[in-house]
Amino acid sequence: MKFFVDFASFVTKKAYFCHTNDSKLINHVMATTKKTKPETKTVKRTQTESKRLMGLENRYGAHNYHPLPVVLHRGEGIYVWDVEGKKYFDFLSSYSAVNQGHCHPRIVKALKDQADVLCLTSRAFYNDAFCEYEKFIHQYFGYDKVLPMNTGAEAVETALKLARRWGTVKKGIENDKVKIICCEGNFHGRTVTVITMSNDPSSYADYGPLTPGFIRIPYNDPKALEEALDKYGDEVAAFIAEPIQGEAGVFVPDDGYLKKCYDLCHKHNVLFIADEVQTGIARTGKMLCSEHDGIRPDIVILGKALGGGVLPVSACLADDDIMLNIKPGEHGSTFGGFPLAARVAVEALKVVKDERLVQNAEKMGKIFRDEIKKLNSPFIVEVRGRGLLNAIVTKPIGKKTAWDICLKMMENGLLAKPTHDDIIRFAPPLCIKKKELMQAIGIIKRSFEQMAK
Repeated sequence: MKFFVDFASFVTKKAYFCHTNDSKLINHVMATTKKTKPETKTVKRTQTESKRLMGLENRYGAHNYHPLPVVLHRGEGIYVWDVEGKKYFDFLSSYSAVNQGHCHPRIVKALKDQADVLCLTSRAFYNDAFCEYEKFIHQYFGYDKVLPMNTGAEAVETALKLARRWGTVKKGIENDKVKIICCEGNFHGRTVTVITMSNDPSSYADYGPLTPGFIRIPYNDPKALEEALDKYGDEVAAFIAEPIQGEAGVFVPDDGYLKKCYDLCHKHNVLFIADEVQTGIARTGKMLCSEHDGIRPDIVILGKALGGGVLPVSACLADDDIMLNIKPGEHGSTFGGFPLAARVAVEALKVVKDERLVQNAEKMGKIFRDEIKKLNSPFIVEVRGRGLLNAIVTKPIGKKTAWDICLKMMENGLLAKPTHDDIIRFAPPLCIKKKELMQAIGIIKRSFEQMAK
């Protein structure tokens, strides 16, 4: 009987490898045929497979990313595994899209259950899943209305349109003179209009002509906002800001900054827009990061973790006075509010409350910063963050940079990524426990020590 099993395995593999020219991979796998074990949930492959897959992306994919040299295959909770079966702590969480953890069983079940019933209708018709989601998210965040989209950048675009429409219809600004104030160091997305707000050449260079109507001021500077509003206030519809600038390296503003900006906006009859795509949904130890300053933004932009790491789901939240200025047919998306997204978003938000992820992010974040600050490394300049959105600001030593530190952490079993060359962002799934966090901190510490040798 064993002979037939081994022979069948041999034939199957030989047939498969007729389609590849990788002789080393063929020889390795064929040589180990008799030792093959039943396949587990993590597929075991040779190192050659990672190189082959990275080669495919390099050959056939656009070169608009520079990923770490690891090919991921599976995820569960706070962990991911590569195609060779090596296990890693995920300390990026897909830029906070996986706050609830990889492949959360409740969220995946919600997706599967709805997929068996109805996947897509477009907004040409009502669908029961979205109708229930609308009521649920109203009760969850307390805003009159939700406008559903898919990606964070789409939600930012939606917020800008809502603000401009409100500015013309409600505030009475001439259509071609409407202005929106934004901040230096921002990252709101990659669309042509959104990159107009950026002062990072890697975002906006050679994509002109860019969209007019934006005034950029320094971040964390209420005085600069006051001066801009004094000068342009009659033509300003909104001020948009991230409560913490994530892509800028987890730049946490001074306590009270958002409140001062919020008060200035209301003094000048200007909307305050909080881009909570990365900072929202429990990441910083509050459900919305703007809660740290005790404010209720006029428009809230959500994305990433709203989809539970399963689907792209985003939304704009606002009250009727703002939201109902857009009439039927004037804005939308074929997939905005589609049934799968609605069911997934409801379950994703339920998981956040049921598993007390807000409280865990606050508690674990404090432990993380306290422990990392104990590291005595010549590479470390500053440790900063809030909740479980944190960063280490580094300085290069010789030819060793933040990128090299991330490669060393990857080698040791933890995945993180540099931003702006010298800053390493750390944002694990919010379900991480203290024991796991301390193990991860041990890897970070060991990696910095090894790099200093």
